[in-house]
Amino acid sequence: MSQKNQNVELLERNIVLLLNKLEENHYALQSLTEQLEESKKKLNDVSEENKTLKKAQASLEMANALLGSNESNTKTKNKIKALIKQVDGCMNQLQTLE
Repeated sequence: MSQKNQNVELLERNIVLLLNKLEENHYALQSLTEQLEESKKKLNDVSEENKTLKKAQASLEMANALLGSNESNTKTKNKIKALIKQVDGCMNQLQTLE
């Protein structure tokens, strides 16, 4: 009978340990879920900032090109040529309307 009591006590201790471990895992999972949500928010914020910085970079590149930066002379010339073609096209359309 004593052996059975020892086995029951051992089983009870093991169940308590398992329940404690389950509770610890639940709290760990909850913490990791919160960290994941925070990381997603930070990633979204960084992504938005990246988009903003890319737009600013494009604007600065355009300004440099218009100021005659050696780095983008070809790019500037191509843009000016495209603008001239557009203006010529508009002028031709206006002439055909008259």
